[in-house]
Amino acid sequence: MDWWRSFFRQESTHSRLIGVTALAALTLAITFVLPPVANSELAGGAAIAIVILGLSWLIGWSGQISLGNSGFMAVGAYAAGIWAHHHNTTPLVFTLALAIVAGGLSGLIIAIPSTRLRGPYLAGLTLAFAAAVTPIAQNFTSVTGGEGGIFLNSLVTPSWFGHLFSGANAVINANAQWTADLAVVVAAVSFFFMANLFHSRTGRAMRLVRDNDVAAELMGVDLLRTRSSAFMIAAAYAGLGGALYSLLEASVRPETFPLTLSITLLTLMVLGGIGTLSGAVIGGIIYSFSADLVAHVNSLTGVNPTSNLGANMQGIIFGVLLILTMMFAPRGLVSLRTPIQKLFRILRPRRQTPDLGELH
Repeated sequence: MDWWRSFFRQESTHSRLIGVTALAALTLAITFVLPPVANSELAGGAAIAIVILGLSWLIGWSGQISLGNSGFMAVGAYAAGIWAHHHNTTPLVFTLALAIVAGGLSGLIIAIPSTRLRGPYLAGLTLAFAAAVTPIAQNFTSVTGGEGGIFLNSLVTPSWFGHLFSGANAVINANAQWTADLAVVVAAVSFFFMANLFHSRTGRAMRLVRDNDVAAELMGVDLLRTRSSAFMIAAAYAGLGGALYSLLEASVRPETFPLTLSITLLTLMVLGGIGTLSGAVIGGIIYSFSADLVAHVNSLTGVNPTSNLGANMQGIIFGVLLILTMMFAPRGLVSLRTPIQKLFRILRPRRQTPDLGELH
């Protein structure tokens, strides 16, 4: 039970709980003023932020590279989708827990052979896993629905919440805000657990293995167990994010989790900041409103959205943002708070130190 005590250390858990709760409460308050489209985008961004957080834990804290998170998302999404399709009255908590278990088990299966691989070999193995998930889902039509996928109707807005809205678009506003609030709450719980995990004994072991695996082994750290648990946790977070994203979309389809999604997740993680909670939040925000940004750029440049260039505009924008971030903020956008803080210190008026002669 020592690891559990270190996970919930009394002196630090309360401060993290207060911080996460305050941020979640602020976000929930913002959903009351956002239009339905923005709330739907925010909900999707919250689901993606969960996946980015797990990937940031794997790469930033354990030093293992993964390009297969879209595959882990698909595993969690199909596990939750298949269950919800046949058991529509199951509580949402149980459905999401099933996705977490499915994602974690798939991560363990990949972790067992991958713990002996490094660099491009590890990335290649995870990439092959992500590439194999979609064809498998397309061929098992009786279970996964094939190309058409599975349609879901699990996120039903409670009647008491719907009564808070009135007007012609009351149903649309209520549904959009309910899904946004639900996604924010799930993301907040996920971030709270990861914040404690970062500062637990497991997190310290991860960093030690990342920095010097020989020294970690000499200090008694089990390298195989540590690296495997890192993969399991990251895959479990990806499974949770994938299930939540599919429930928000009301369907699970193979094209929702293409191979390019893994590259997008990796890009968003680098843009936000590797190995940080704030970086995952920033990555989720960027993803939330990337569709609006793409539409705005297409409008300014006159590019047809249905053309080849317009269809790939998101990748182009992310690529440009990644280049600029590597040039001016190599540690991610989260590192910009340091120069901003320095700027405020410069602009802040300094206290006048009284002359020693005036004190007498």
